[in-house]
Amino acid sequence: MSISSEDLARVIGVLEALRRELSKAVVGQREVVDQTLAAFVASGHVLIEGVPGLGKTLLARALAKAMTLGFTRVQFTPDLMPTDITGHAVLDRDPRGESPGSAGTLRIVRGPVFTNLLLADEINRAPAKTQSALLEVMQEYQVTLEGRSMPLPRPFVVIGTQNPIETEGTYPLPEAQLDRFLVKIRIGYPTHQEESDIVRRTTEQATGDELPLAEVTAQLDERAAQALQRIAAFVRVDPRVADYAVRIARTTRDWPGLATGAGPRGAIALVRLARAAALLEGRDYATPDDVKRYALPTLRHRVALAPDAQLEGRDVDILLASAVDSIDAPRL
Repeated sequence: MSISSEDLARVIGVLEALRRELSKAVVGQREVVDQTLAAFVASGHVLIEGVPGLGKTLLARALAKAMTLGFTRVQFTPDLMPTDITGHAVLDRDPRGESPGSAGTLRIVRGPVFTNLLLADEINRAPAKTQSALLEVMQEYQVTLEGRSMPLPRPFVVIGTQNPIETEGTYPLPEAQLDRFLVKIRIGYPTHQEESDIVRRTTEQATGDELPLAEVTAQLDERAAQALQRIAAFVRVDPRVADYAVRIARTTRDWPGLATGAGPRGAIALVRLARAAALLEGRDYATPDDVKRYALPTLRHRVALAPDAQLEGRDVDILLASAVDSIDAPRL
């Protein structure tokens, strides 16, 4: 099945509208916005890393407001329990006392995970037991409570945020959970002009620390979002482009400075994001440049630095970039 010209034109219009609405809240950070949108179009989860005050939560809130989807925010803390995320069962007794021998009935109370967009704020502040509650959720789009599997609404995307420099009171994310994030986005400091615009926007006629979301309007609903994700699955990927993604993932496994490389899920993620990137560029076919552009956000959390590289203070992005550059891209 191929994408019709009408559907492609409609998708291009929707994505441009989403970019426009997000720019009303998020100043600059075009690459970060595109990576977040690409992950959503590819129906993948997003991990955003950056120091406080750079707009991680703002980006997630703006994305939710730009779409009429369910949105829930969970502030991860050391005392957060798995049931605080997934839900729990409550035993309801007979209030009238007409059945004294009855044990009552179990009622399922659904947790905040039953939504479309789940913001896991400061996700690394919860212990591994709580973080593992998201494993089934992120992979299988369902929650199992009292032996009963309950599907989550679709689309469903987890947006996790974390601070890379503060380690006190935090817990490293398990490798299994990191692998379930389609991308790990690093958000950096704005330029001088962007920072001036941020200050102006957030102080003019504003009270306190309110997020500048008033002007963001919804551009698509749940059904349209699902249709957008389905269309992304039909973006054409030449076998040579898919093989290029595989060669990149395999190269990371024996690259100097990396102790462990990306598994097959890394190559799969690259192809999924290449499809989404093509739509963001107004094309119905993926190119090697789409794969290369998303190699770092796709793979940086799927590899681990070797001990000597850690001691030398080497950056994983630099090692990954050199690995990607060493592979010849196919000519189509």
